[in-house]
Amino acid sequence: MAKRVQLVLNQDISKLGKSGDLVDVAPGYARNYLIPQKLATHATPGILKQVERRREKERQRQLELRQQALERKAALEKIASLQIAKPLGENEAIFGTVTTQDVAEAIKTATGEEVDRRGISIPDINHLGTYQAEVKLYSDVSAQVNIEVVAS
Repeated sequence: MAKRVQLVLNQDISKLGKSGDLVDVAPGYARNYLIPQKLATHATPGILKQVERRREKERQRQLELRQQALERKAALEKIASLQIAKPLGENEAIFGTVTTQDVAEAIKTATGEEVDRRGISIPDINHLGTYQAEVKLYSDVSAQVNIEVVAS
């Protein structure tokens, strides 16, 4: 069986790894595809040091983003509740429904910070009342926000 070759990836390659990863591949795959396409380079001590420095910078950046998310979580949880006004129908049922976009706009008016609506999860809201929404701020940081639906 042929010896494996160690390479450092220059780009993300599906089923192989992300940019900066150290991978072991077959020599033919490295020689015929990865290196000529400039998708990878040979793993030398100098390149390994560069990769390590990049990883450390990325780790620091992720820690900073997580810290910012924790601060935003504290700010969101200080708010007692967000009020969303909707037109009222019969039996305290609202016309339409409360969407994640409505919640994101309410958060922006209350705190001045933008929140990605795709990170908000809410229950089905069809009536007046108080509900709880979860706002995902980072991969492992999420805040609970109370939503009060009132008649407009």
